Amino acid sequence: MDKIKTWIVEHPTTYSIVKYLLLVVFVLILIQLARRFLRKQVTDTVARYKSQKGIEILGYVILILLTFSYFSGNIKDLTLAIGLFTAGIAITLQELILSIAGSLYIFIVKVYKPGDRIEINGIKGDVIDVDSIYTTMMEIGQWVSSDNYSGRIVKLSNAFVFKGPIYNYSQDFPFIWDELNLPVTYGSDKEIAKSLIIKIASNILSEFTAKSKSQWKSVVNKYYIEDALVDPTLAITLTDNWIQFNLRYIVDYKRRRSTKHLLYDEIHKAIKKTKGKVSLASATLELIKIPEINVELTNKAE
Repeated sequence: MDKIKTWIVEHPTTYSIVKYLLLVVFVLILIQLARRFLRKQVTDTVARYKSQKGIEILGYVILILLTFSYFSGNIKDLTLAIGLFTAGIAITLQELILSIAGSLYIFIVKVYKPGDRIEINGIKGDVIDVDSIYTTMMEIGQWVSSDNYSGRIVKLSNAFVFKGPIYNYSQDFPFIWDELNLPVTYGSDKEIAKSLIIKIASNILSEFTAKSKSQWKSVVNKYYIEDALVDPTLAITLTDNWIQFNLRYIVDYKRRRSTKHLLYDEIHKAIKKTKGKVSLASATLELIKIPEINVELTNKAE
């Protein structure tokens, strides 16, 4: 013990650093124990996730306060210590500071949360985690068509919330407008085509239409935005080759692909049942046979 006391007296700086590191390790262990306890005790997934993130953020705040108070020697000097500390690392840790500030901005302003489908910095996917530095997403698109998972997990710095637009597919209004185009021949019965398309769309999309109407009212009341029609609408365009039927409708953002497949399938079946009164058009090239030409050559000398 005497040797330890002597070493402490002779090496006060080293002792202070070791003491500080032990304090940090102790706080980190407490954070992990608290997270494990919550993981076992809280059964609800959302509540468990939020409580663990809250413990993590609280632990970081405690570590920062302990660091400033420990090295400044007096809690009254905390403001001065914060100023000096910030000035020293502002340039070297600029991206890290922006990421931490971005995480606070995300949680406070509720830019997005785990479970939301967003597009940020050209990357689209479902948010599966938001920590103090990164937003983790399950990527959608790229080499796969429509809104399917690519299988890649993307980690994106939270600093990007300050650097560009963020497209949220599910916040406040978990529906999106989609459309499909049907080319119909000029010889078809236009009224029958209109009737069957609207009927099928109304039946398939009735659930989305009913749910979206009440939620759209909340969006209109919350934001400065005009009211919009959420019922399926049909517009007709005359082209050089066919009559184009454009169906515009509202759909759950996670069921866009399956809904479009169902619409195409049911419309195709209904058109077949019209027995030729309605037929789909396609771009075709008709080759006309050139008639044979007989050429007889005569000898002028004869």
